[in-house]
Amino acid sequence: MDPLLSAALALAAGLAYCAYRQRRSLKSHRSVIADRDAEIRRLKSKLTALERDNADNRARHTTNFDVAFDLLLLLDDNLALVMVNRPASRLFAGPNPIGKRLSDVTDSSELLNLVQVALLEEENVEEQFVINGSNYRARAQVINCNKGRRYVGVALQDITDLVNLNRARRDLVANISHELRTPITRIRLIIEGLFLEADKPKRKASIQSLKEIAMETDALLWLAQDLLDLSMIESGEAILRLVKTPLARVVDEAMAQLESQAAMKELSIVSYVPQKYDVLCDADQLKRVFGNLIHNAIKWSPKGEAITVTAIEQADEITVSVFDKGPGVPENLRSRVFERFYQADVSRSGDEGTGLGLAICKHIVEAHGGRIWAEGNSQGKGGHFLFTLLRADASFKQDEAIIESDPPREAVSESLSLN
Repeated sequence: MDPLLSAALALAAGLAYCAYRQRRSLKSHRSVIADRDAEIRRLKSKLTALERDNADNRARHTTNFDVAFDLLLLLDDNLALVMVNRPASRLFAGPNPIGKRLSDVTDSSELLNLVQVALLEEENVEEQFVINGSNYRARAQVINCNKGRRYVGVALQDITDLVNLNRARRDLVANISHELRTPITRIRLIIEGLFLEADKPKRKASIQSLKEIAMETDALLWLAQDLLDLSMIESGEAILRLVKTPLARVVDEAMAQLESQAAMKELSIVSYVPQKYDVLCDADQLKRVFGNLIHNAIKWSPKGEAITVTAIEQADEITVSVFDKGPGVPENLRSRVFERFYQADVSRSGDEGTGLGLAICKHIVEAHGGRIWAEGNSQGKGGHFLFTLLRADASFKQDEAIIESDPPREAVSESLSLN
């Protein structure tokens, strides 16, 4: 064979073999690439699922974090804030405290000390302190994670209302003890003076002593009624039965019940309520409002003065006013005097009271669909309380219960709870 032809055939065979090897290698590479693409797609799908699960978990944790009543914080071991729920955001100055050190976003040394002690001792730490005028009960717990990382979880419960309630109840117990002790002691002394004197008591002195006993007994009954009314209001058992009632008659009955107390201080109670005014009310409950306001006026009025009750008609309402010549209510306290257990300045009256009378008035008046407030006396120094009632010829609506105007006196109207 021609050597040149042989060389050409050998070269062709070599090239064909090389092409064959390359095709096999390319096919193998394509298979590997396809497998890798499939793996990449699987990993991407898995990553997407993990990111979705992570987002769902984060949303659940964030929601649980934010809907909690407690204030929740999570800090790292450098005391930088990692998570803060919405209720806790009011503790910090600035819009976003995340990533900032605790000492940079709050002035509370008690909170900072709580976290530091928890990190140092690595155990649960509980404290109670005040931040920005609010009382908190706080608990800190250290959380150990992988690679030696540590976090501190802090839960703060706002107990301001509880502290105020406990203080109010303590004050109530103290005031009731004082209120009970004073009339009981006086009654005992008066009775001893009547029956233990060497000489037979004179009739005039005896009558005066009996009047004083009656006055102190009225004080005890008034205290018992305040406590009963408060209990019924809080339990929702106080019921209003609204009927058309002459306002002047209710005022006269309330004044008659307090005449003896007014006489002891030489006070006069004068009514300028027109006989033509009819209101839609529960007469017994409304009498309680007048009784509390007049009783309050008697307590604060100096001897020899007059207490005045007036009423004027305004649109669908009757506005009632009770004036006295006492010290009056300072402007900055006029909204607070209707709070339960609130005591005004007792140094001017010498009589502490229970702080329930005006709060009970507020509940009753609002249950009638009216409002009550205190003003300065335009006639000069003195107390001035006003409240509104619905006229009997106007419609009444409260909590979806509607009482039409001018119902028959014999009929029992809709019952409304004093809540």
